[in-house]
Amino acid sequence: MIVIKNYEEFETHLGKELGVSNWHTITQQQINLFAEATIDHQWIHTDEDRAKTESPFKATIAHGYLTVSLLPYFWHQIADVQNLKMQINYSIENIRFAQAVAVNSRVRLIAKLDAIANLRGITKATIGVTMEIEGEKKPAYTGAVVFLYHFNN
Repeated sequence: MIVIKNYEEFETHLGKELGVSNWHTITQQQINLFAEATIDHQWIHTDEDRAKTESPFKATIAHGYLTVSLLPYFWHQIADVQNLKMQINYSIENIRFAQAVAVNSRVRLIAKLDAIANLRGITKATIGVTMEIEGEKKPAYTGAVVFLYHFNN
């Protein structure tokens, strides 16, 4: 895990991989809870019997947005951004889903600092993200997240 305490420390990582999170197993319980929270009960996610026979994946799959919602969880395993007044989730950009995540798959996040800017004392960090699926050639998705960090002086 990297520790970042200010803009200058963050900037030294520009263009570099910041780290890789731990693996996380996507369970049916997690998929079902996400379906409840988002009111998205499409059978491909929640009907295990039907998915076994009718789905091209032969199992239920995680909601794409479930995998995206794990970004903060994984990000905090990669970077410990300290000395903050506040952090704001600013945007999610160019997320492209490349591979479905079947139930019981293990996923992890790779993060890279794609861009950084000092906006009148606010650090705007664009983090390139790739969610890998263990044993798969294609990632679950690629894209970028942008955070605004208000560091203490």
